[in-house]
Amino acid sequence: MRIATVSFNPAIDQTITVDHLTPGEVHRARAVRQNAGGKGVNVASCLADWGIAVTAFGLLGRDNAESFQALCAEKQIVDRFLRIPGATRVNLKIVDDRDTTDINMDGATVDAVAVERQSAQIEDFAGSDSLIVLSGSLPPGCPPDLYAGLIARLRKKGARVLLDTSGTPLMLALQGDTPPDIVKPNLRELADWAGEPVATADDAQRVAARLLARGVDLVVVSMGADGALFLSGTTALTARLRAESVTSTVGAGDSMVAGLVAALSDGLALPDIARLSTAFAVGKLGLAGPNLPGRDAVRALMGKVTIATAGRTEAGGAGETT
Repeated sequence: MRIATVSFNPAIDQTITVDHLTPGEVHRARAVRQNAGGKGVNVASCLADWGIAVTAFGLLGRDNAESFQALCAEKQIVDRFLRIPGATRVNLKIVDDRDTTDINMDGATVDAVAVERQSAQIEDFAGSDSLIVLSGSLPPGCPPDLYAGLIARLRKKGARVLLDTSGTPLMLALQGDTPPDIVKPNLRELADWAGEPVATADDAQRVAARLLARGVDLVVVSMGADGALFLSGTTALTARLRAESVTSTVGAGDSMVAGLVAALSDGLALPDIARLSTAFAVGKLGLAGPNLPGRDAVRALMGKVTIATAGRTEAGGAGETT
């Protein structure tokens, strides 16, 4: 299977580590690092660590493209980014002893010609042997229904499409006539789509079943400390694994997406899809930047993942625990 990731709004992630973040106070940084990032870039990086050949598409500012070029060269990611005038945005991540605080920028405005040129190149890549990951926000200048239209174009070519975004682009993509094959919302994103509270695994299963009824093949709902919910067909599972150490949470969700892609490329059944994607996410927590530990470490984590049957899910209805 040929794999590609798409990042219309990549970012350089600047991570600053402090002892304890207190608003309004002066802080001294303990460490500062920069990584080529953005959701699709993070996914590609983790897939490359796993040994999967991956092609990266997206829009990249010429003025500061060096870190992305270096990442692609180091990890043998095929660089199909379209260079555009200006600089790629810089996002700030502040890590302290409790949590990570994100300050994300909008990115430079892009023009319609560049967006369509890159979209056409992605469409040319698509085929019945491809899985394409559309992830992250859209920069100013991109139409909010870009993902919805691109999903239709890619699926017409026979590609499988995994969508991981939020806000209006997610709403429009899920309302479109052609849904993605796989979608990975968190509880808040699922609630925004449903227009109702989604606070528990039972809520998530009930609402996510509606996405299956709309034609999505696999729904994965990130639930934070409660793990993740996996729904496909009439089966729903939850997967949990506690992290023993956390170096950085930056890109953990993207690592889970990479695990989904790796599992799907191997044709794994739903329980092992849940195990591998959870192991990817937890394994990344022990490392800085969009990186995975070695295969043996990830496989060891797979063996520790707790899988529970959430019950059968009737399309469009509530699941029942059995």
